[in-house]
Amino acid sequence: MAQHSTHPGGASRVRRRALLGTAVLAVLVALAGLAAYLTREGRSPSDTASPPPSSPTASSSPAAPSGPHIRPRALPVPPKTHDPITYGKAAAAALWSYDTRAYSQPELRKALHGWLTTESKYADPASVDQAVPSAVLWKEMAANKQVATAKINEGHFPHAFTQALQDDPGAITQAYVYAVTVSGKQSIRWKGSAAGGAESRSTTLAVQCRPNHPCALVGVMPSVAP
Repeated sequence: MAQHSTHPGGASRVRRRALLGTAVLAVLVALAGLAAYLTREGRSPSDTASPPPSSPTASSSPAAPSGPHIRPRALPVPPKTHDPITYGKAAAAALWSYDTRAYSQPELRKALHGWLTTESKYADPASVDQAVPSAVLWKEMAANKQVATAKINEGHFPHAFTQALQDDPGAITQAYVYAVTVSGKQSIRWKGSAAGGAESRSTTLAVQCRPNHPCALVGVMPSVAP
């Protein structure tokens, strides 16, 4: 999906991305390299959670068979957990999954916004919206009854994040924002096809886990941190 915008909301999204960078930089104060990509406006297409095109010819790997017996998927609901890695893995699965037969694009966006922290100075809904298919693409996918499911392979704290915490353990106590990198696979199915396609995914999320409060999503990082 395109990462630029020609409407007035584009500037607001850039400011939101800067706020996300500021929130995580409060935790990762020692990471000059990580700071560079946190505040970068663009991101590599291979690192985003954008869905593959709805055309069957766009995918080459086999996926689970499709058919009328496939049960519609419900909108994603955030887990009640105090573990940032567990939450990050669940959030990645939610971002990589959708069912155009069961709900609309605005409904999915609203549900994903429910994963965000209620602390508005940290929440970056624009980064979440960019992980959802656009309204135009969604309409095309809905015509094909397209469904995406996610399989999560692993989640971990990026090396730079753990090193920063070792260098300054108290830095995290301002915002309690953790960087979590998740990898997995997104599988796509659509009507009239016995086989769909699958694509490997990876993303780094900012997750807030304050003491005595369940974790919440801060946003999606512009790049993947190893």
